[in-house]
Amino acid sequence: MYYVYILLSQKDNKKYIGSTNDLQRRLYQHNLGLVKSTKGRRPLEMFCFEQYGSEKEARTREKFLKTHKGYIELKKKYGL
Repeated sequence: MYYVYILLSQKDNKKYIGSTNDLQRRLYQHNLGLVKSTKGRRPLEMFCFEQYGSEKEARTREKFLKTHKGYIELKKKYGL
């Protein structure tokens, strides 16, 4: 399984969208500072995730959520 996830920074309350096949490992990497884009925004917590059957589906969804239309969808669905 593959996942699209949204992390919430406890430092600045900003969100980060990513995809992975291992949610626990990826959150651990983010919180260790191994991910450049979130290193300065630690600690992070899992806000939500969506599950997909293929990496392609997850990556396509991740890219969409990072667009303006995707942001609008997230705002309606999760109140972001």
